[in-house]
Amino acid sequence: MIVKQHLIFILSSLCADLFKVAGTKSKVKGSQGQFPITQNVTVVEGGTANMTCRVDYNDEHFPPVVESCTTDPVFGDKKALRDNRIELVRASWQELTIRISDVSLSDEGQYTCSLFTMPVKTTKAFLTVLGMPVRPEITGFTKPAKEGDIITLTCTTTGSKPAAVIRWFRNDKEVQGTKEVNATGKSFTVKSSLQFQVDRRDDGVAYTCSVEQVSLSNPYMTTEVLEVHYVPHLEITHSLIIPQEGQYFKLECVSIGNPIPEQVQWSKDGGELPDIERMIVEGRELTITTLNKTDNGTYRCEASNYLGTSSAEYVLFVYAKGLPGPTTDPNALGQHGPDHALIGGVVAVVVFITLCLIIVLGRYLARHKGTYLTHEAKGAEDAPDADTAIINAEGNHVHAEEKKEYFI
Repeated sequence: MIVKQHLIFILSSLCADLFKVAGTKSKVKGSQGQFPITQNVTVVEGGTANMTCRVDYNDEHFPPVVESCTTDPVFGDKKALRDNRIELVRASWQELTIRISDVSLSDEGQYTCSLFTMPVKTTKAFLTVLGMPVRPEITGFTKPAKEGDIITLTCTTTGSKPAAVIRWFRNDKEVQGTKEVNATGKSFTVKSSLQFQVDRRDDGVAYTCSVEQVSLSNPYMTTEVLEVHYVPHLEITHSLIIPQEGQYFKLECVSIGNPIPEQVQWSKDGGELPDIERMIVEGRELTITTLNKTDNGTYRCEASNYLGTSSAEYVLFVYAKGLPGPTTDPNALGQHGPDHALIGGVVAVVVFITLCLIIVLGRYLARHKGTYLTHEAKGAEDAPDADTAIINAEGNHVHAEEKKEYFI
């Protein structure tokens, strides 16, 4: 036990769990002298903590004494700091510093520094110990999964104080999981789970569990790369845009699946390939060395894995050599097609405008004729026809011949 008269460091027997307090100073003056000054300390589990108690002046010349609640009682209900991990760093009439090595969670608590003047003056300092979480583990996935399966990924970390934060990432995009926190003594066990139905888009996707906590300078990360098996998907590609007689032509059956199908079966019009001398099958490729009209038809490739079978088709039409097919220049269709469409659009607009003008002109002429007859024949309702109405109209007898007009 380290004892030097009347200045004492005491770890209170009430070592309860408290929040982290760092950098807080306590300085209180009494009526008969200065109170000792201490500072709260925060340290990561396994590290080293230096606890210091000092006075700016000490006219009583009382050096320090150190105690804690870890061993046999010395001063009533308080216990002396009797531990091989604790050493005295500095002891003078104005300062006492102790060092605690390999700090554990049990070292956390309130320490009291006492200056044994008359009366005794005491100041408290709190030692906060951060529990560092262990690297996380991902469980719940057994490779490989099948498309349509529902899986649950669980990320677990233990030993954190305060409780760690877990985040999930699908490749580089964050996704939300469900969190569970359980206390284990003074530390915490944290779990986070993701549940989802896998499909072929999850094959090769990396799910990363990231653990963040105040004691970590960088997050701990663990990654699980999914493997998902699914039925193959097939597509047929070809070597020529416009196949013509006498040309070399190749079809390739491109398969996407997990596991990848090893063999591809080719057929024509629902049966076997008719000319094995000109039609060569190598792996996923079907090659026709010299095209002719008899090669017209529907070509089908088929592939399987243990989950199922898939197929794709290509309809081949061979054009006569030297005669234009859809176009002799594959690019010509793209060049001239838009011109014809533009011309057709312009013609349609012109026709539409012409029809509109004819309709408007016709309506105008009809209104003009009706108005003329109505005005000229006003007051001549009994006239048998338009000409008689004009002649008999009131005030217009003299000029009847001049106003008579015919419309065709």
